[in-house]
Amino acid sequence: MPDRYALVGNPLGHSKSPRIHGEFARLTGEDVAYGLLEAPLDGFRAAVDAFRAAGGRGVNVTQPFKLEAAAYATRLGDRARLAGAVNCMKFDGDEVLAENFDGLGLACDIQRNLGVPMAGRRVLLLGAGGAARGALLPFLEAGPAALFVANRTIAKALALRERFAARGPVGAGGYADIAGAWDVVVNATSASLRGELPPVPAQAFAPGCLAYDLVYGKGLTPFLRVARDAGAGRVADGIGMLVEQAAEAWVWWRGVRPPTQPLIEAMTVPLA
Repeated sequence: MPDRYALVGNPLGHSKSPRIHGEFARLTGEDVAYGLLEAPLDGFRAAVDAFRAAGGRGVNVTQPFKLEAAAYATRLGDRARLAGAVNCMKFDGDEVLAENFDGLGLACDIQRNLGVPMAGRRVLLLGAGGAARGALLPFLEAGPAALFVANRTIAKALALRERFAARGPVGAGGYADIAGAWDVVVNATSASLRGELPPVPAQAFAPGCLAYDLVYGKGLTPFLRVARDAGAGRVADGIGMLVEQAAEAWVWWRGVRPPTQPLIEAMTVPLA
């Protein structure tokens, strides 16, 4: 019998995770079955309990359950603890080990796949929700010259600055507080899902910068279009992050790293 894993979230009709993990299983020769676990909005704990009782080995966690997963776990990894959000769990008897690979996958895609080092660069992060929380520690570990978190609700951005201040140079404020031009601008808001634009000023994009939208498969989103028109040298969506965070989960679960680049290329939607 294959080892069973799943993605838990709601809704899941759009999910590409079964395709990704199915390909990882084929490429690595691991005997794994990966499915979808769409839990009721008030039924995360019951759904995961049932999956564990049926022999499930681990789950990825997506919206809206990443904070609830942090409370469900019996042991949090450093990234999950600092983020206060979980995107991956594995089960070992009564223990539920939890981690957050979102930011690690994002930083890997930016630096390795796109070839844009963050060391010594000015990095602007838009949003202060779960995605931004997961990104902050890996971003700071990359050694940027400056990192600024901008959010509509300023108090949320300031809370993240306080939470991560000991890990590196973090600034925070509202969109009106964005000053100067930035080498890497990451949209971690949900605006692109609605076809909307976060209120980032055009002058925030340094000539030749990288503009990265965590939303994937939408083509040239309003954020990426504004960035391109403002002189960004490269625009990218979040498909690489999706695949890379899945690969990190695979290593954690199975102890073997799957190749990612062919899958990213196969799943990329042209940004036009």
